[in-house]
Amino acid sequence: MPRCAQDGPPLESQCPSALRIMLVARRCPIATVAGSGSSTNPALQFAESYVTEDLVLRTARSLAREVGLNAVTAGAGAALRLLAAAGNARAVVEIGTGTGVSGVWLLRGMRADGVLTTIDVEVEHQRIARRIFAEAGFVAGRTRIITGRALDVLPRLADGAYDLVFVDAEVTAFPACVDAALRLLRPGGVLVLNGALADGRIGDPAARDQETVTVRETVKAIRESEHWIPALLPVGHGLLAAVRC
Repeated sequence: MPRCAQDGPPLESQCPSALRIMLVARRCPIATVAGSGSSTNPALQFAESYVTEDLVLRTARSLAREVGLNAVTAGAGAALRLLAAAGNARAVVEIGTGTGVSGVWLLRGMRADGVLTTIDVEVEHQRIARRIFAEAGFVAGRTRIITGRALDVLPRLADGAYDLVFVDAEVTAFPACVDAALRLLRPGGVLVLNGALADGRIGDPAARDQETVTVRETVKAIRESEHWIPALLPVGHGLLAAVRC
């Protein structure tokens, strides 16, 4: 049985049995159909499937489901890759490693010498992500994987040293993460918040639950701030992208 990394057991042993039977003659070739969000709008569905995911990303997505995570959709991942490539990103911070889905998309848009600093509290998720990054062909030096609470780690990162900050965290952390991103990003750097549509509730004035209110107040504050040039992208669960002035 081929191994997916030099350390630890084969990655395929972490996958559901229904996936193991799909192994063929390549390293860790595990495939499932990638999720594409819950929209029933044909145009949005087409947009989500416009850029397809390869075997590594589909594997990472399957593993995310296995551990109870809701990874960024293919459409959102493609947008992350585009933003990283458009900004010629060399230094990126990701808040929420998960099993590596968004990290692979970001790395594929970054410069060949770029480094992704990714933060998560779950060691097991990061262990999977580390091996996903290796399977995607990224050497260990392309990633800096930090275990801990983002709000504890972010103050230790250098001011104005990053080209992109991607926040895929609990909604309650959004305001603090936005404040941190303002410090971390260089002028012209990009902040991206995942989940900015609040599961479709963002435009419903009757939705007054804490999470929706927090998202609504965060996107409003960014829109009205003199520090950001924002756009709300209706891909995946909603990406709020904002350029630091």
